[in-house]
Amino acid sequence: MELAATAPATTLNAPPTAPALGAAPALATAAPTTKAGVYSQLRQHGHWPTLATAFLYFDVSFMVWTMLGALGALIAPSLGLNTQEKFLMVSTPILSGAFLRIVLSLLVDRIGTKNTGILAQLVVMAGLGLAWYFGIHNLNQALALGVVLGVAGASFAVALPQAGRWYPPHLQGVVLGLAGAGNIGVVIDHLIAPRIANAFGWQSVFGAALLPLAIAFALYVYFAKEPPGVVKKKNLADYLNVLRSRDAHWFCFFYTISFGGFVGLATAFAIYFKDQFHLTPVQAGEMAAFCTLVGALGRPYGGALADRFGGIRALNIFYTIAGLALVVAALSTNLWLCGAAFFVASGAFGMCNGSVFQLLPQRFTKEISLMTGLVGCGGGLGGFLLGMLFGASKANTGSYTTGILFFAGLCALALICLYFIKNTWRNTWGKTAAARI
Repeated sequence: MELAATAPATTLNAPPTAPALGAAPALATAAPTTKAGVYSQLRQHGHWPTLATAFLYFDVSFMVWTMLGALGALIAPSLGLNTQEKFLMVSTPILSGAFLRIVLSLLVDRIGTKNTGILAQLVVMAGLGLAWYFGIHNLNQALALGVVLGVAGASFAVALPQAGRWYPPHLQGVVLGLAGAGNIGVVIDHLIAPRIANAFGWQSVFGAALLPLAIAFALYVYFAKEPPGVVKKKNLADYLNVLRSRDAHWFCFFYTISFGGFVGLATAFAIYFKDQFHLTPVQAGEMAAFCTLVGALGRPYGGALADRFGGIRALNIFYTIAGLALVVAALSTNLWLCGAAFFVASGAFGMCNGSVFQLLPQRFTKEISLMTGLVGCGGGLGGFLLGMLFGASKANTGSYTTGILFFAGLCALALICLYFIKNTWRNTWGKTAAARI
């Protein structure tokens, strides 16, 4: 994304312009190193109603994006699905959202972030309304709904640039972390959806979801503002051009593992805990919510820690923790030990997400919107991969262990790759970055 040079902000909540992400404003030389400093900087810069409504939009969108995962343990027996079909159903919204992020990213530059957000929310509400009214009666219909719910997952490509473009470079980690913390919607999903389904049937959950979506939509329309700056319109050729950079592939790879780990686990947990430990759907949903909560909340903390200590160092720590925790979870036969290990893994992946997006604007200042779409697409593909690994592992070996250990191996691979590229990053673009890398 290319932002024109602009004048300094003149008001607290609605500045007519904001500094280009590539420019290091005077404030960047005194980047906050304490929690109080970060909050003070957030109050002084940007537009907090947009940040808040971007978070809310992403929150409810993430909630419905992972809805089929939360309901998978109930839908599967009702539709007579086998193991691989179950995981295909819950993973389809993740795959759809991965590719639709690029579509929404292109729309953002043509009709603006706010108009794109409004359009996407209307599509999702229409899809859920039709599913509620007509019902879902077979796998194909469930997959079709999954494709529509992918539009909700693609909200990532709208909410993060909409919030991030209001703030200077040294706050990108915490700002994008706060906006991205809307993925806490998956926790709400697993706590509430099985209970509604238990009381009124799982089809009724589609209708119930329309209420929070409508409230978030109204608040978004009223309070969110288009970020300042002139945006260069991009097309598919621009994506191909940015992919010529080796660093673009690295960022996609790292986010494929971190976000893929978080969202893949989030969509698989309910089915996994029901199958592995013979829990009821409500109990499985509670365990899923417990395991994903820290990952959802961890994203802004990961971004803030990366702002303070450097994104590369943060990624090394979080990938190590995630990989070790996955090994423990894969080998554990005790519900609480397994749950605790997944809790730690999910939290580490969430913090990884924030760390990746602390580094991204420093490296791809002018192409941040392009890279948000590409990296988000990679994350969605990772989530789909992990979901399908769960299904393939169970179907072919009778156990989930192989699939979980495979993803732990990817964490180890990420650490090896970081070891070999960290000096190159620090000695090239890292030297001129407006924040610690």
